[in-house]
Amino acid sequence: MGKRRILIVGGGTAGWLTAAYLARYLDIADQAQIEISLLESPELGIIGVGEGTFPTIRSTLKFLGIDETQFIRATSATFKQGIRFNDWLHAPQADGTRHHYLHPFEAPFYTEGTSLVPYWLLQDEAVRPPFAEAVTIQNRVAESRRAPKKQGEGEFSGPLNYAYHFDAAKLARILKARAVELGVRHLAGLLTDVALDSDGAIARVETRELGALEADLYIDCSGFRAELIGKALGAPFKSVRDVLFADRALAAKIPYGDPDAPIESFTIAAAHEAGWTWDIGLEGARGIGTVYSSAHMTDDEAAQVLRGYIGHDDFSARLLPFEPGYRETQWVKNCVAVGLSGGFVEPLESTGVLLIEAAVGMIAELFPHGGPVDAPAKRFNQLIVGRYERIIDFLKLHYCLSRREEPFWRDNADPASIPDTLQELLRQWRHRPPGRFDFLLDLESFAFFNYQYILYGMDFRTDLSGGRGDFPNVAAAEKLFARIRGFSERATEDLPTHRALIRAINA
Repeated sequence: MGKRRILIVGGGTAGWLTAAYLARYLDIADQAQIEISLLESPELGIIGVGEGTFPTIRSTLKFLGIDETQFIRATSATFKQGIRFNDWLHAPQADGTRHHYLHPFEAPFYTEGTSLVPYWLLQDEAVRPPFAEAVTIQNRVAESRRAPKKQGEGEFSGPLNYAYHFDAAKLARILKARAVELGVRHLAGLLTDVALDSDGAIARVETRELGALEADLYIDCSGFRAELIGKALGAPFKSVRDVLFADRALAAKIPYGDPDAPIESFTIAAAHEAGWTWDIGLEGARGIGTVYSSAHMTDDEAAQVLRGYIGHDDFSARLLPFEPGYRETQWVKNCVAVGLSGGFVEPLESTGVLLIEAAVGMIAELFPHGGPVDAPAKRFNQLIVGRYERIIDFLKLHYCLSRREEPFWRDNADPASIPDTLQELLRQWRHRPPGRFDFLLDLESFAFFNYQYILYGMDFRTDLSGGRGDFPNVAAAEKLFARIRGFSERATEDLPTHRALIRAINA
């Protein structure tokens, strides 16, 4: 059997994460019959803003053999324990009333056979604590700007679930170093042309510096340009702007005014009249950007929103236009797309890196060591498209429950813009909370409790009053709620501040 050659076109987070993951999974250092090369143009920069991740990134980095301390130091990383949504339910009121809720990464606390969710739902709405605060200790820890663990508590682990915020350009550098260490060939050159064979598959790619390059499998990590999957192979792109309206972002990096300024332990997503603003605390600066719908707001108005959020105009912002959507076939013949070339919905809930992790994990497991190289294409396409569809429903959930009055938000609440799959679930959730049988595991990026945090953070009503008698363990549930409150207080006292832990790691 001959050699199987994989050529990845494009660097950045998608390219280098794919290269490192496949090199490690396929063990190419010890397998002479598999060769992985990555073609990267020195001229094309990567998008690289302050980025957030989902907790899956910890097992990915661990699998790659990247040390957590080294990763944090190299990427200006900080810990992320969830996302705080400011002003999504309603706009700030005239009397100063504002609404916010946390989507923490910890699952709600439960004991064998007792879920606390129905007991919280049956409590008096006027006096019960917010959902995430009632069912997890992470809410108070994160709101108090504490770290998810103490120093020396072991790599990639701690008492609370967490992900990271990091500088995307720096992440690409550390992944590149690891990929090369694992045996990936780095080719510096500019792609100039893609030649197809008589079957319409890729025969070779032409480069300015290296001439023609041939491979058995081509992986398109060329970002929004989608040089292989889009331009050469013409895989159709499905826009989802009828569901998710945001299609532009303005991004900036803002230094801290004070080097001792506390670092938030979550991503902030602050709603505005036609979208939302992200605020990500890195070690030395904040990544701040406003996401908006060009149908509901001009670029100048968005710049004004960003200035208003930052509080001054001493910064430069980059405009990042995008079309929310995905390619319905992401593996075509001998080419598979990973990252932005396959699709992008919007930066909410850190789905960008999450989808790269999902795609590369599937390519690794489905990789055909012999036989036709496109044998897994059909399965891969079903799974990745299913994942996009589920993520789109999950993102839409954040918007469609809003009671804000601006046109953007009213359009989002219009049933015509809500996918049927989500409407069907919302109808059921009026009478029971989301549960594990609502979701097929291999298509899911988010668990049923992630949906609970959004629903009940946004004051969605699940009416269990008719079945109150089915939940008799009220006293036991009250004890559990009290224990969670006690644990929250203790954890908040015991854990270091987020800034202190980051400083200790970088020292």
